[in-house]
Amino acid sequence: MKMNAINIRPGNVLEYENKLMLVTKIDLIQPGKGNAVIQVEMKDVKTGNKTNNRWRTQETVEKARLDEVEMQFLYADDDGYHFMNTETFEQVALDRETIGDPAAYLQEGMVCAVTFYESTPLSAELPPHVTMQIVEAEPVVKGQTASSSYKPAILENGVKVMVPPHIEQGTRVVVDTRDGSYVERAKD
Repeated sequence: MKMNAINIRPGNVLEYENKLMLVTKIDLIQPGKGNAVIQVEMKDVKTGNKTNNRWRTQETVEKARLDEVEMQFLYADDDGYHFMNTETFEQVALDRETIGDPAAYLQEGMVCAVTFYESTPLSAELPPHVTMQIVEAEPVVKGQTASSSYKPAILENGVKVMVPPHIEQGTRVVVDTRDGSYVERAKD
């Protein structure tokens, strides 16, 4: 299936040079003069070899035909992150590198979209937002609340996130799993 290079996202699987390549990172480069290009870091699904490629944003690339199955996250151990198909109860394990940075936001019972190519699990896509508790945050500095500054805070999973000054320790917040950014205070 053809798609424009501008639509490539981490987690996509491309057919490139007769290999299945999992996109791990993208960087859109928009120079002041000339065409925009997209720098794509990919990993060979079979060998694990990484490669970088650059396409003009209007070029087309071949996206692999994949099956997406909703699976429930069970637990993590030395073998990887374990997911279960809620219909067939079949279980699969994915390693941390395959899931990437969003793995830090996995919570027991979370439903994720696991992508398969011919019954081989390739990636897991988490829900776009997750609610977590702040376990450590700097106290509010008087007069700082009027500005649009952010302060560092630590989530219950140990990840650092920048939050508005009014957020305190113990507050539940919504975090974007794709980039780890603060979205809003949770409505409990």
